[in-house]
Amino acid sequence: MTTAEKPAARRRRLPWPLDFYRSSVGKKWVMAVTGVVLLGFLLVHMIGNLKLYIGPGAINEYGEALRDLGGHLAPRTHILWAVRSVLIVSFALHIHAAYGLTRTNWRARSGRYARRDYLVANYASRTMRWSGVIVAFFIAFHLADLTWGAEPAAVGGFVRGDVYGNLVASFQRVPVAIFYVVANLLLGLHVYHGAWSLFQSLGWSNPRFNDWRRYAAVAFTVVVIGGNLSFPIAVQAGLVG
Repeated sequence: MTTAEKPAARRRRLPWPLDFYRSSVGKKWVMAVTGVVLLGFLLVHMIGNLKLYIGPGAINEYGEALRDLGGHLAPRTHILWAVRSVLIVSFALHIHAAYGLTRTNWRARSGRYARRDYLVANYASRTMRWSGVIVAFFIAFHLADLTWGAEPAAVGGFVRGDVYGNLVASFQRVPVAIFYVVANLLLGLHVYHGAWSLFQSLGWSNPRFNDWRRYAAVAFTVVVIGGNLSFPIAVQAGLVG
């Protein structure tokens, strides 16, 4: 029996979900599904934060309502943590699938096609890796700054539950405001590329709909990132405070 014929040389079968995930198609589906979850969160998060413009009471009540999701049907913060768990798992799977697909693409590329593939790729997709590191750092800083109140990210005098006061105090720091603007612009690259490639990853791409997909990706990115950018800019301009 040759080496190729030996059973040990065959790839070991796993339960169907894991076996499907090992394939490139499976990883693309996971990236698409988790991308929907993450894009949906970004939109809802931005809309909720727009309450900043109504006043301290509105956005603080919104933050309290998130902790009280489910009312008397569930213990306080349990549903919020369930949502957070879904987001954490989605983020981890999204990153792992992206890493796996990137390694597969690197192995599949030959020198003859590598430069051509680079030239035809758009700017957003080419910068996903390095900008992704900055965005990941931004997420960690954002949580430490406005959710956990952890030093040195958070401003001194952080008050748990005072969403309005903490946000304004944080964005009044010029370096932090600049960092939020730059990080959100880089996040915009990911949002645009994710919204654009979502249907392609699911195998639902059709040339007739490419223009529609592009316009939808641009509109979604402008709405979400534009809303996020408005917060530090409004604080720095003295419109909120």
